[in-house]
Amino acid sequence: MTRIADVAALACLAVAAATGAVTAEASHPEGSTLLQLETKIPLGDVRGRIDHLAADLNRNRLFVAELGNNSVGVVDLKAGKLLRTISGFKEPQGIAYVASVDMLYVANAGDGSVHMLNGEDYKPSGRIDLGGDADNIRLSLATNRVFVGYGDGGLAKIDPVERKTVANLPLKAHPEGFQISDNTGRIFVNVPNARSITVLDMASGQKSADWAIRSARSNFPMALDEEAQRVLVVFRSPARLGAFAMQSGEEVAQAGTCGDADDVFVDAKRKRVYVSCGEGFIDIFGTEGGSYQRLSRIATVSGARTSLFIPALDRLILAVRAAGQEPAAVWVFRAATP
Repeated sequence: MTRIADVAALACLAVAAATGAVTAEASHPEGSTLLQLETKIPLGDVRGRIDHLAADLNRNRLFVAELGNNSVGVVDLKAGKLLRTISGFKEPQGIAYVASVDMLYVANAGDGSVHMLNGEDYKPSGRIDLGGDADNIRLSLATNRVFVGYGDGGLAKIDPVERKTVANLPLKAHPEGFQISDNTGRIFVNVPNARSITVLDMASGQKSADWAIRSARSNFPMALDEEAQRVLVVFRSPARLGAFAMQSGEEVAQAGTCGDADDVFVDAKRKRVYVSCGEGFIDIFGTEGGSYQRLSRIATVSGARTSLFIPALDRLILAVRAAGQEPAAVWVFRAATP
């Protein structure tokens, strides 16, 4: 569990690391008060696509899946600097830190493997081969299980203590973004090639529902709003945010958003939603009244579509790939209440 002192120190990480806070460019003036770009932390000579992020807050560490570089970057958030780059992966895309066993999990698209690294020194501590395209990783804190999407349609259920797969949950096609609701014991899965959102019972692994998607395609990122009992999904074609009732699957609200989205997060404290897009924007939505009104669109960099929101730090971290004069880096934004 993150110590209070650590959180307080991390809350000031960007101010200490940078010469001064920089307000992110926004298409609406509200952007300067909703998200502030505090610092850019270079990742070194990293080329190609960057995928997902994870954090070990007890050690003030951020992990970056550098898919195109076949590496994982380790960033010291408190100091605002790159600590090391770990090589030897094959298109790493999913990444997660499992605090219960102090282990870093890295899922590889290139060979379908899941690598486990010791959280103290990042030495190899095991490997699970899933057969192809290991992708997103999610944790169930209630059951202490790790779930990995992979292949032509499945979630691998992994026991992190035994370091082995204990079940495989079948799906119609390759899973993209998925989320676990420990409160209800269900897993919600985006299956874009089947044009559906599949609901699985976490204990049995059986499908309990399939929500057909007819009005949009390419449902990749997903987030849960447990308080509002909604599943939030972002589609790429057309680019829009959809909100679905968690019990029935009925689409209860929608709003247009930026293109090529790959991550979406709920900021429960501020009643906001953040969407990061490869089109080169972060969209910020307000959720008051059950609808989704875009409050701001913040300009970033083309291709910067993956991000991580850390509620304990009030920080949104954006992965930015190297492009032109822009080096590979993670940008740290502070979420503020105007």
